[in-house]
Amino acid sequence: MHMIRTLALAALLALCACARHDPTPPPPVAPAPAPATNTQSPAAPQTGALPAPAGAAQSESQQAAASQESVETEGERPARSDTSLEQIAELPAGAQLPDGKWQPGVNYQPLVPAQPTSVAAGKVEVIEVFWLACPHCYALEPFIRNWLKTKPAYVEFVRVPVMWGPVHRAHARFYYTLEALGRDDLVTKAMEAISTQHTPLAGNTEEESSRVEQNFAARNGVSADDFAKAYNSFTVNSNVQRAEQLTQRYHVEGVPLMVVNGKYTTDVAKAGGEAKLMELLSDLVAAEHRR
Repeated sequence: MHMIRTLALAALLALCACARHDPTPPPPVAPAPAPATNTQSPAAPQTGALPAPAGAAQSESQQAAASQESVETEGERPARSDTSLEQIAELPAGAQLPDGKWQPGVNYQPLVPAQPTSVAAGKVEVIEVFWLACPHCYALEPFIRNWLKTKPAYVEFVRVPVMWGPVHRAHARFYYTLEALGRDDLVTKAMEAISTQHTPLAGNTEEESSRVEQNFAARNGVSADDFAKAYNSFTVNSNVQRAEQLTQRYHVEGVPLMVVNGKYTTDVAKAGGEAKLMELLSDLVAAEHRR
């Protein structure tokens, strides 16, 4: 019976894409009637790219292609007004991004209004909103790890687990427990276990999730007592609540999502691939630091 439940949960995770799905889509809006003198059929509505299945993470070239398609669609729209993203995102002199390299509204999205950060003056905050069971997050992990080795000292990197549903909340508490234990090395290992070994690391109830996650930690040298203390600690509870707030504050609809200094969001597809995303992050944080 335990094996059946485990396989069922693994199948559920495999069906989940790294994007939020609203349970009830809004009703379609009826098209406006065409003028009497216009005999042409109304243009077909634009459609966004569907999220990739969780079982197969998109390659860098596929992500870049999807981003390029959205760029071409944006290019067909009429010019924006003075309240456009380009105007909102305009950086002051001396803090501009490299000319022609990145486009606001295409490669990154300005957050309006800007959100507060938790870093000291002179620091630039970079948040990765992620999910332990997201294959795209797992594919991005080595790029993040390499970038962290060379990032400027003024950059404060923070991970925030997304909080969409029960499984996400179970994984979020597990992540913060590993962080409280000082076992950051087990984060990548947990992502690998879920994505490549099809081990859900979550159960049908909170108690079952705790037991499964504690067993994983025990196999990696964490005692049951230490795990329980961290799992139920004030620090972990507070971090879980904050992750819930940030998921709502940043209107997270897909992961991985990068948030730079509470002012800009971007992702792999917008940047044009994992390596390009790291370049964009470096340029955005440098521009923010020069402000």
